Amino acid sequence: MPHAQLDPTARETLAVTAVEAKTRRDLTWQQIADAAGLSPAFVTAAVLGQHALPRTSAEAVAELLGLDEDATLLLQTIPTRGSIPGGIPTDPTIYRFYEMLQVYGTTLKALVHEQFGDGIISAINFKLDVKKVADPEGGERAVITLDGKYLPTKPF
Repeated sequence: MPHAQLDPTARETLAVTAVEAKTRRDLTWQQIADAAGLSPAFVTAAVLGQHALPRTSAEAVAELLGLDEDATLLLQTIPTRGSIPGGIPTDPTIYRFYEMLQVYGTTLKALVHEQFGDGIISAINFKLDVKKVADPEGGERAVITLDGKYLPTKPF
């Protein structure tokens, strides 16, 4: 039976513990995702407290990280989502995403509504991918794919 969290504090504490274990064991998110049998984006979000893991995935992640039975159970709870506290983000990487939405948010909204009509793009029925590619002008580029199901607004 699925269980939901009332207070995000336990998952936040577990996230800190899990990241410390990941660091101590010199693991990558890909290795953790491989153990879980799910995508790196989903497993990373789950370990950081933004998704619930299926039982077998939670058990595999907990074993790999050396977490106890309570942590295994907690990894399976439906979290209180939202990882950025109020206000403008201060972490430079997160801030740049905020900046991208400040600059391109209205453009994305206009283009989505022109192509799909009134509605939203789901963050629940969603896929995320991050790839590093060579920049033809030198250096590297980040290619981030946000792939969400479109959900039309339904009059009632």
